[in-house]
Amino acid sequence: MEQFFAENSDIFLKLIVALVLGMFIGAERTLVHKEAGMKTHALVSLGAALFMIISEMTGEKYASIGGFDPIRMASQIVVGIGFLGAGMVIFQGSKVRGLTTAGGLWVVGGIGVATGLGFFTLAITATILVLVIFVFLNILENPIRKMSNEIEKEKEEHQ
Repeated sequence: MEQFFAENSDIFLKLIVALVLGMFIGAERTLVHKEAGMKTHALVSLGAALFMIISEMTGEKYASIGGFDPIRMASQIVVGIGFLGAGMVIFQGSKVRGLTTAGGLWVVGGIGVATGLGFFTLAITATILVLVIFVFLNILENPIRKMSNEIEKEKEEHQ
C-alpha cells in the first residue's frame, strides 16, 4: 500500500491541489451567495485536472500511434465547461445573471488543466488573480453599481 502511494504521489498531489484551489474560489462564491459554490468549483477544477492526467497517461501509453494527440482533451474540457457555464446564465427580464459565476467556472477549469499538467505556480497564481477579481473588484464595483441604479431611478421618474 505504501508503494502504491509512493508511485502515484504526483497524481495525488495534482488532484489534491486542483481540488483545494477550486474550493478556495468556490468559498468566495459561497460567501457572496452565488449559484455555484465550493462543491461545484472544486469538482470542475478536479475534473479538469483528472482529464489532463488521463491525457498525459494515454499520451505516454499510445505515443507510438501516429496522429494521436492527447492534448486535444484540453479543448474538450473547455467545451464541457462552456456547457456548464451556459447553464449558469439566467435571463431575468432585461438583466442577465450568472455570467461572473460562469466565467469563474471557466477559469477554474483552466486552473484544473494547469494543475493536471503539473503547472502549480501557474495554477496558484491564477487562483490568486481570480480571488482578486471576485473580492477586490466587487468592492470597487459596488459604488459604481449604486450610482448606476440612482441614474436609472432618475430616468424612470422623468418619464
